[in-house]
Amino acid sequence: MPKKEKIGFIGLGLLGTPMAVNLIKAGCELAVYNRSPEKAAPLAGLGAQIVANPHAAADPGGLVISCVSDDAALEAVVGKDNELARRLGEGGIHVSMSTILPDTASRLAENQRRFGGHYVAAPVMGRPDAVAAGKQSYFVSGDPGAKDRVRPLLEAICLKVFDFGENPAAANVAKLAANFLVASAIEAMAEAFAFVVKNDADPAQLLDAAASTFLACPVYQNYGRQILEKTYTQPLFKLALGLKDVKLIARTATESQTPMRFARVLEDRFLAAMAAGYGGYDWTGITAEVNREAGL
Repeated sequence: MPKKEKIGFIGLGLLGTPMAVNLIKAGCELAVYNRSPEKAAPLAGLGAQIVANPHAAADPGGLVISCVSDDAALEAVVGKDNELARRLGEGGIHVSMSTILPDTASRLAENQRRFGGHYVAAPVMGRPDAVAAGKQSYFVSGDPGAKDRVRPLLEAICLKVFDFGENPAAANVAKLAANFLVASAIEAMAEAFAFVVKNDADPAQLLDAAASTFLACPVYQNYGRQILEKTYTQPLFKLALGLKDVKLIARTATESQTPMRFARVLEDRFLAAMAAGYGGYDWTGITAEVNREAGL
């Protein structure tokens, strides 16, 4: 990495914590904030500075990374009067790793520009175990100069960075599309496995055949195994957050007049799973609702 600089890190959930830890291991000096202070405490033992509010994580002209659950949480981090953008000021950069509406990214980028700074969208693709191992990827978009400053930090803790251009909303469009593909795969596997079971065949054999040949990729291999082993009661990405993302996809599709019929199917499936009490499951837990419908 280039010369060492202090970085603010906001949001220490299942994804944020391993990213912050890996940044420290890569030699970065961190000032960290989390709404639940107890989650920040372990980072202090690694040398991070714990701050009392999100704006205190920012230095004028500095760089702040946020990784929070949704648009509302990100808006709270930024502040009602753009306190974070004001604090960062001229040359400051806010890197948002959240999966949010593209319109939210555009608005926050404009607010950051008003104070002479930049907003870089960098939503993360990867489960917590992948993030801890440095095997996640990032979709990035925003000002080219700001991305040049941010890229070495991301590359130090990930497998690959994909650049989606200067439009700050573009990375979030791509992330929503990617999550649509993953959610569709989960629904398809859940239905296919239920079909196989109901017709007296072995879903494990199907997964072995498919995931080692024509569907040989982590989405089918990892999520397929999670579905078969029914470990979806141990969430890596909660079903409730999956519903949030599906709703963002459906809303963005409506606003852009993009027919996405299967997005509506997924929204109904996730809603049914929530209504059945599976909201605390992993998002592969929609399988429980598929099986319930199938009488399994």
